[in-house]
Amino acid sequence: MSPRAARPRCDRCNLPSHLCLCAEIPRVETRTRFLLLQHVMEIAKKSNTGRVAALALANARLLTHGSPVEPFDTAVLAEPGTWLLYPDGAPAPPDAPAPRQLVVLDASWSQARRMTQRLPVLRTLPRLVLPPPEPGMLRLREPTHPAGMSTLDAVARAVAMLEGPEAAAPLERLAALRVQRIAECGTLN
Repeated sequence: MSPRAARPRCDRCNLPSHLCLCAEIPRVETRTRFLLLQHVMEIAKKSNTGRVAALALANARLLTHGSPVEPFDTAVLAEPGTWLLYPDGAPAPPDAPAPRQLVVLDASWSQARRMTQRLPVLRTLPRLVLPPPEPGMLRLREPTHPAGMSTLDAVARAVAMLEGPEAAAPLERLAALRVQRIAECGTLN
C-alpha cells in the first residue's frame, strides 16, 4: 500500500485528515427537515458530500439505503409534507404548500434511479426540481447529467429555494471551500 493510500481520514467528515472540514462546518437552522437517504456505496467514499450536508443542517437525518445489515424503514418517507429533491419529472405545482420534509438521495445518478425504482413511495412524492447549475460553478469533476452537482451543492440550492439565500450562504461557502481545498491539494487521497 502506498503512503498516499494509507493516509488517515477524519471520522466525522470522512475526508483525508489533511483536508478535514470539521472546523469549517456551519450549523444551519431550517424549517424544512432534510432526510438524506444515502446509498450504501456512498458511505465509504471520500468525496461523500451528503455526510457533510447532514453535519451542517441542524434539522437533518442521514439514513442508509441498501445495507444488508440495516434494513431501511420506508415509513419515514410517507410522512405528510414529504417531497423528493430530484432533477427529473414534473415539479410540484407552484401553489403546493412548501415541503415539511425534503428527501435528498445521496447517490450516483444510476444509484438514485435504482433507488426510485426500488422504493415505490419515492415515485409518489411531489418533486422539488432545481434549475440547472450556473456555468462556472466550482466542481471537482464534470457531472454525467446536465443538472448534476454534488449532494452538498444540491442541498444548498434547495435551502436557497425553500428558506432564502441567507440561509443557504453558509452551505454554499462550505461547498466552495471543500472544492478549493481538494483542488489545491490535487487529490482526495
